[in-house]
Amino acid sequence: MQQEDDLRGLARVMDFMRAISILFVSINIYWFCYPIIQKWGINIGVVDKILLNFQRSTGLFSNILYTKLFSVVFLALSCLGTKGVKNEKITWSKIYVFLSIGYILFFLNWWIWDVVLSSENRTILYILTMTVGYLSLLIAGLWISRLLKNNLLDDIFNTENESFVQETRLIENEYSVNLPTRFYYKKKWNDGWINIVNPFRASMILGTPGSGKSGMLVIYCSTLLMKPQFPPYPCRPAENQLCCFVIWQAKQQYTLYIIKSCRL
Repeated sequence: MQQEDDLRGLARVMDFMRAISILFVSINIYWFCYPIIQKWGINIGVVDKILLNFQRSTGLFSNILYTKLFSVVFLALSCLGTKGVKNEKITWSKIYVFLSIGYILFFLNWWIWDVVLSSENRTILYILTMTVGYLSLLIAGLWISRLLKNNLLDDIFNTENESFVQETRLIENEYSVNLPTRFYYKKKWNDGWINIVNPFRASMILGTPGSGKSGMLVIYCSTLLMKPQFPPYPCRPAENQLCCFVIWQAKQQYTLYIIKSCRL
């Protein structure tokens, strides 16, 4: 539950940073396209005063690139918390294409103000290139984050991300039960061991029906536990009680192995 709350909090932080990034883009358009925005009647007096104070104190709008750089920084931070999508095919070539388009349209659109067009058409063209460039950078950033975080280039079933390292050492003692295993990790199969170093403690085998609990584990462990070095299985205080193992055989039959009969 705590982990889910942390993930929701992280998602809200990422959304907030993306909103700040979009705010810087809007401020850039509002400031540098102000004559046409005023002509369209969508300027706001309070916003004008706030932006003028920012300009006096920080010089934020002295260059057309300042607000764009702040926008890209917050956009990059917002992409860090993005999770991968299992069925999405992402390639570096696609990322490079969107990065190039976004960089050209978002940062190198200053020449639009020198085009021989009406002020209104130049403003519309500037807003259009800013929007398309920003969306291209957003897509490229999301894809880079997903690719680096979850390695989804060819792993559509997320196998690599779900694999983990397991025990590879053989740990033996006088009564240990050691089961050889194979596990997938870092794009290769590795040999490992399940080491039951104290078989006298309770052990639990979990698995769905038909997963091989009896055939792969119970029979093998029971055979090892019948070795001479193991002491008799302890019996409860009752007369003429038999201590035994029940083993599931390959012929779909139950076979009863009596280890010892003890009288207490």
